[in-house]
Formats: sequence, structure tokens, C-alpha cells
Amino acid sequence: MKEAVRVGEKKVVELLVNGGQATAGPPLGPALGPLGVNVMAVVNKINELTKEFSGMKVPVKVTVDVETKEFEVAVGTPTTSALIISELKIEKGSGNPKQDKVGNLTIQQAIRIAKIKRPELLAKSLKNAVKEILGTCVSMGVTVEGKDPREIIREIDEGVYDKILTESED
Repeated sequence: MKEAVRVGEKKVVELLVNGGQATAGPPLGPALGPLGVNVMAVVNKINELTKEFSGMKVPVKVTVDVETKEFEVAVGTPTTSALIISELKIEKGSGNPKQDKVGNLTIQQAIRIAKIKRPELLAKSLKNAVKEILGTCVSMGVTVEGKDPREIIREIDEGVYDKILTESED
């Protein structure tokens, strides 16, 4: 957890919470309690905003106005690897991704993850966003369509998936 930072009359607390499972205990309670804000109201708001990411670590930024005790909650998206783990329903990525494969994504699953992460990615197109997701698959020991993700990246560059990517662009 990052330390609370003063912004004018506001304090910002950044932390990672389990989606939909924040509690008033650490790290939230001790960080927010001294600011005089209603901790349960903040916890409830965080859980409401993160429930769709249940079981994943989600970055959350809480901005508290120290004088009025009003707060804002901004939720980021889980890491790409957390989304892949969730999609595959596995415990974690491979410790030895060259030899040990831990799961297989479909191209549709890779596209879905790319769409969730798109606002945070540098990619200018869905096609390039999917290629970024496939790069994470390489380092996690995850195959895509039963193949090495690098092979799928080559196929994307060759236009093999143009139709599905165009249909998914909406």
C-alpha cells in the first residue's frame, strides 16, 4: 500500500484490494481511520465498484477531503495476469513457462481481456491490444488456441484473425 499523500486539503490512499471483499481491517481501516471518514461507507463503495472483479486483486485509489470528510473511490483494472488467471480458473502462472504450460485461452478470451485492459494499454488498436495480452501469456506459460502465443501473434500479423477482431472491435 502506498502512503497517504496530501493534495491540497485532500488525502489520497492507494491500495490493492480483493475484488468485492474489502473490509474495515488492514490495510483500509488504519489508512482511512485517522482521516475521520466513515470507513464502512468507503468499504461498501469499494465492494460495490469491485464486485465484478471477485477473486482478483484490484488497484483502488480513495481520495478523502479532510475537511468535509467526503470521499471518492477510483477503481483501476486488475493486472493482465490476474485477468488471465481468472479466465482460466487456475491458481497462478507457470514457474517455468518454457516447459510447463498451465492453461489454454481461446482467441475470444484473449480479446475479452484485451477489451477490459484497453484503456490502460498503449495499443492504438484492438489487434495490438490482443498482441499485448498474448505477450503476457508467453511469460505465464499459457497457450492460446493450443499454440504458443508467439505463433498466434504471427497469425494476427498475417491477418488470420482479422474477421473476429473486426467483429469484436465494437
